[in-house]
Amino acid sequence: MLAQIVIGSVWVFHGIYSKILNGIPRHRLIVGKILGKERAQIATRVIGALEFLLGVWAFTGWQPVWCASIQTMAIVAMNSLEILLARELLISAIGMLLLNFGFLSIVWWWATFTQRIGGK
Repeated sequence: MLAQIVIGSVWVFHGIYSKILNGIPRHRLIVGKILGKERAQIATRVIGALEFLLGVWAFTGWQPVWCASIQTMAIVAMNSLEILLARELLISAIGMLLLNFGFLSIVWWWATFTQRIGGK
């Protein structure tokens, strides 16, 4: 249950605070570098809304393996685009990859554990 709360909270925090409220402006700059400055504000908010929804999904515990799969695809896609197209805006590409590997390890531990004990 704690892992589920942590996972959901990470997505909700980054969705609402970092992106929708522009609490970490570098996120909008990265999106602007990838999708174009004229689309950066709306695209960042849309990404934030999707991240928020992913967090809500994690909170529910419904279909944990599918939830983990979508989280993995989202992180791999975002990290790949950021490294390939906006590397100069990253604090540390290696640090980001290590942090996200650790996060996804928790996500997959939670998903497989929940699935084994008869999760939703």
